[in-house]
Amino acid sequence: MKRFLITSVIVFSYLAANAQVQEREDRIDDSTKIEEIVIYNQRLQLPSTLKNRNITIIGQEEIKQLPVSSVNELLSYSAGVDIRQRGPFGTQADLSIDGGSFEQNVLLLNGQKISDPQTGHNSLNIPIPLEAIERIEIVRGPSARLYGINSLTGVVNIVTKNPKKDGLFAHVYGGTNFKKDKEDDHGEVFNGRGVQVGGTLLKEKSNHMLFGSHDSGNGYRYNTAYHNNKAFYQGNFVPNENNSIMVLGGYARSSFGANGFYAAPGDKESKEIVSTTMFNISSRHYLSDRFTLMPSVAYRYNFDDYQYFRHNLDVARSRHYSHAITSNLRGEYLADFAKISFGGEMRYEEINSTNIGDHSKTNYGMYAELQREFFDRLDINVGAYVNYNTKYGWEFFPGVDASYTINENWKALFNAGTASRIPSFTDLYLDQRPGNIGNPDLEPEKAYQIELGGKFQKNRLSVEAFAFYRDINDFIDWVRVDVSNPYQPYNAMKNKTKGFNTRANYLIGKGVSKWNIGMSYTYLDPKVENKDSEKLSKYAIESLRNQFVASVNYSYKNFSATLVNRYSERISYKSYWINDIRLNYNVKNYSFYLDAQNIFDTTYIEAGAVPMPGRWFSVGVKFNGL
Repeated sequence: MKRFLITSVIVFSYLAANAQVQEREDRIDDSTKIEEIVIYNQRLQLPSTLKNRNITIIGQEEIKQLPVSSVNELLSYSAGVDIRQRGPFGTQADLSIDGGSFEQNVLLLNGQKISDPQTGHNSLNIPIPLEAIERIEIVRGPSARLYGINSLTGVVNIVTKNPKKDGLFAHVYGGTNFKKDKEDDHGEVFNGRGVQVGGTLLKEKSNHMLFGSHDSGNGYRYNTAYHNNKAFYQGNFVPNENNSIMVLGGYARSSFGANGFYAAPGDKESKEIVSTTMFNISSRHYLSDRFTLMPSVAYRYNFDDYQYFRHNLDVARSRHYSHAITSNLRGEYLADFAKISFGGEMRYEEINSTNIGDHSKTNYGMYAELQREFFDRLDINVGAYVNYNTKYGWEFFPGVDASYTINENWKALFNAGTASRIPSFTDLYLDQRPGNIGNPDLEPEKAYQIELGGKFQKNRLSVEAFAFYRDINDFIDWVRVDVSNPYQPYNAMKNKTKGFNTRANYLIGKGVSKWNIGMSYTYLDPKVENKDSEKLSKYAIESLRNQFVASVNYSYKNFSATLVNRYSERISYKSYWINDIRLNYNVKNYSFYLDAQNIFDTTYIEAGAVPMPGRWFSVGVKFNGL
């Protein structure tokens, strides 16, 4: 009943806001519309108040060129983003930014929160195909001023396309490492294959996009077979020039062998099934040439079925059912003296679980921010977010950022912010003895960060460099005394991280022959204080120390080749180089490609005790009439 009442209030509030703004249809002069980093037909994206931050953009061209087939793999090429995969082909991966944990960032879809409330392990189990993505925006550093709690180390915003014409899309592919499974009686060669189809439809005042996909394979080592099914729909409705509405929904189901995922070596026969259903509605309304209102509602349902013994479901099986509904109301007002941003949020989370129990929590937040330019060179944003959580009470997160334009080529940037991470249901209540046990006495993590950087842009060369310092109090880590005891989370620690990151991109040539060279480097120096040296850490020691990514893309007429080299050094693991390549040839609407991943067959681990695949080859054909 409580969930029904809360949901009813959220939906009623959203409909009431839309009913009021629909009455206003005053035409707006384009020169007075509130500026954003990117505007897609009045759709909600990262606001201009973040333009002074350290932001990485993965654009559509880069998505096409890289040898990837999932969002997980795509993010692994981004500077400062640490994707710790427990399986390839989009199976399962943890997302962290600049040395943070997989629980300390927020995942957004077109500006709306879609993070999983049970655990960050499942956040990237989403139904968004690469072909539906226009770009991915990564904001590094605390972002509580706009996105509230849990945005402690950053925000990842997936931006979907806005169709421009009617069209169809089809994609088939297959891959293998040419090795056989010696532990399986069938002895089949490891392989994978997939098919994706989609289409767009444009009407006078709306456009629509629909995608579906199936991927499956027998994995790359014993008990790593997988089956993934996804469906995604998006509709944009523009009744007039002052109002627009976006509706999207999706379903993703992944079933995969979980050998070594969480409790190696005893979990050799484990299996996991994760399904996600989501529904989002958001809108933008220009009430006048100065005032914009943006309400939204987002819902995510997640089912997680972990089978420790896949052949005996009566023993050590965990099933989790979680719901999260988020309601937002954002506004922007362009005053004579400054731009004012404000908003409010309510998020309700609930879980029903065999080994976490039945729990719920509600979070409320409000923010206000002021942006003003001085002398046409200095841009300053200052604001704060006030949060109330039913378990932890009130919190206050101030922040400021600024940029100074030195000349047409150089810009200096500074930001300082605060944030908090509330423990997940898994942190608090998990009872998975003898492996893991939660701690209901956990307190939220609290952090502040300062960052200083600069940008240089001239002709075809762009360079960015940033240095930051982050201090996390009550840092949560899962620890145990020895292998005979379960892991349990504690936050009697302090995590201090110094970091440096830089990116550069250079374009050579023009016309039919072009080179695009990119490089990025991230250095992290995390220090965990007040840590009992006798306890074994589960996650803190997995942080990156050094990360280097270099890419070279060459295109000549209809042919292109992309070579990407990734170097990673973790605190607890040996360093490793991964080298990938994609060869692509286009003929009209058809695209033929060959991918070779991990060319030199490097042996490496990203998370837990899961060795990642060695050399893997894939071939594919795409028909793109979108």
